[in-house]
Amino acid sequence: MTPVELSRTVLHAVRRAVDAGELGVTVPARAVVTPPGPGGCGDYATTIALQLARPAGQPPRRVAEVLRPYLVEADGISDVVLTGPGFLNISLHGTAPAALLEEILRRGSRYGYAEESDGRIVQLHCPHDLRAVVVAEAAARILRSQGALVRTTAEAFDPEWTAALGVRVDAIGPPAPVEPRVTLRPVPAPGDPDPLRLGRDAARWALLHPAPHDRPRTGDEHLVQRESNPLFRVRYAHARTRALSRNAADLRFAAAPGPVTGVQELLAALADQPRVLAAAAAHRAPDRLARHLVTVADAALPFLPTVLPRGAEKPSAAHRARLALAEAVGAVLAGGLTLLGIDAPDHL
Repeated sequence: MTPVELSRTVLHAVRRAVDAGELGVTVPARAVVTPPGPGGCGDYATTIALQLARPAGQPPRRVAEVLRPYLVEADGISDVVLTGPGFLNISLHGTAPAALLEEILRRGSRYGYAEESDGRIVQLHCPHDLRAVVVAEAAARILRSQGALVRTTAEAFDPEWTAALGVRVDAIGPPAPVEPRVTLRPVPAPGDPDPLRLGRDAARWALLHPAPHDRPRTGDEHLVQRESNPLFRVRYAHARTRALSRNAADLRFAAAPGPVTGVQELLAALADQPRVLAAAAAHRAPDRLARHLVTVADAALPFLPTVLPRGAEKPSAAHRARLALAEAVGAVLAGGLTLLGIDAPDHL
């Protein structure tokens, strides 16, 4: 069962509880499932009980107790444990890693995207400021990945921003009377050094990676090709996954999802991609996605050297499973970088 399928299972449990008269709530459109936090257990956890407590007029723990039997009955779930104020910790029937990788490889760089438009119309407006425009454009990409229809406007716009960074808006001038309208005002980038001198990819990263309330740094640290540069680590990890696929093809073996040991942190980071995209869209915060890509890359880099056979070793099921995990990493990194408007190179 993949995170997307588990989310649907959680919503089905809520619907069954509502139909049985045990909960008096409107079934939400989305149920977020994530790796368990501190004190949690199992493969995934959901806060759906905390989300529904107020509309249900019941304590979160009681809502969780109502939902637990419906979840335990679902195919693919082996156990559900309540922790804290009402967290539901879900254990699957030993298929989570393989199913997760199959889902990522099936969706490719669109893993974590909404299946269809949800009809939302959002207008993002920003002042005459380079960072605000770049943040608005990236936020619009992420919102569209989650099913929203988005229009971006800026009070004024410099044509060199398009020439240097490829950034565009839908209209220039006062915002149209579209609701909801969100005005984005991140802390502007310093004019010295000029971020445009960094080039498209490094400049976008410099403006998007910090939180909106932090002043971005626009120095040459974003251009160095070493581990101290987070953008380099993300792009290098992606390029390594592509090289592994090429080398595996030369050795005449392909990826096949299966069990891989010692990579729980990496699997958790991959499984978290849909939640991160949803949160980045909800908060108009591309920085959340940028930092998540660093988390994925940092978890993947120690693993990638173990993928291919060594010496006279023959490719085995373990190598095919590790290659599947590496290709899933590449898909997540490529998808995330694309949403930020940054190139995901095959060679670096």
